[in-house]
Amino acid sequence: MTDPYREAGVDYDVLDAAKRDALTAAATTLGNLDALGGRPVGDTLGEPAFVFQVDDLVLAVVLECLGTKSVLAREYEEATGLDRFADIAYDTVAAIANDLCCVGALPFVINAYFATGSADFYSGGRGQSLVSGWKRGCEDAGAAWGGGESPTLAGLIAESDVELAGSAVGRVPAGARPVLGDALAQGDAIVLLASTGLHANGASLARRVAADLPDGLRTKLPSGRELGDALLVPAPMYVPVVAELARRGIEVSYMSHITGHGLRKLMRARRDLSYEIDRLPDVPEVLSFLVDAVDLDPSAAYGTFNMGAGFAIFCPEPAASAVVEAAGAVGIDAMVAGRVRPGPRAVHVAPVDVTFSGEQLELR
Repeated sequence: MTDPYREAGVDYDVLDAAKRDALTAAATTLGNLDALGGRPVGDTLGEPAFVFQVDDLVLAVVLECLGTKSVLAREYEEATGLDRFADIAYDTVAAIANDLCCVGALPFVINAYFATGSADFYSGGRGQSLVSGWKRGCEDAGAAWGGGESPTLAGLIAESDVELAGSAVGRVPAGARPVLGDALAQGDAIVLLASTGLHANGASLARRVAADLPDGLRTKLPSGRELGDALLVPAPMYVPVVAELARRGIEVSYMSHITGHGLRKLMRARRDLSYEIDRLPDVPEVLSFLVDAVDLDPSAAYGTFNMGAGFAIFCPEPAASAVVEAAGAVGIDAMVAGRVRPGPRAVHVAPVDVTFSGEQLELR
């Protein structure tokens, strides 16, 4: 079977190899922290955020981008006249902050990067929409918007498009330990937090699907909702869940933001453990539509999209119900979906009879 995602221009085999090369080079620079009075905490190169300590502060830093979802917003605006740029700005903040909080850090400052091919992009209210969405994202993440950069890159970015990205610095709460996976153990529960749809992953494939449909992004889903409208629903902000866990004193073993690589991200920790999933959340309608449109088998679907699970929290089994309750308290649906088992490193998704082996997720 061909790989529709690779055909859409996203080849994880190539991208992951490039990431590993970058991490090898990055590791040779860590000694420079000593000269500045800092030190790395744990082995967090390749984790969602890099953790380091300066004096008594345990800090984390991350940089993330939205990808090509901004093209979907532009194409949907062209088809309908509806401005959804506030939603994709929010999506970018969520992608950044949700990565940062995986290590138990809460964001202090989030900076923005809006790169366009022409200053004309900001006409017609788009600029105000980006600002509005970014501000709302920072508010929901509990972070300050510290600034950023907005270059015009004629010849590099199309005049009608925008590239959205940003960075964040956060702090592990005083008295808490960063969540680095060292406490992950067999018997731990796996709690999955609900997604809202595409999030920031899979837009290239979604664009390809829409291009092949007679009505494009205006195609009606079974519910009657337009495909473009559903694709542009922003991701949830999972930071309040992590903040609520800290407030309640609930210790967790590991956390993973499920973006690219789908449920393969459950085995992101470099541990010889297996992850058994026996329950799955409902799949958002728009993801079911995409999977059916390109005839993805369950292995490809659950190894590419979030399929209804946007974030995973691993915790000792007695704490599982408390994690679900804490998520619900801040408006995020969650379920105890499985358990950590003895190795080898793999993910088994029992309801769809799919197993991902360790070599199918080699990020470092």
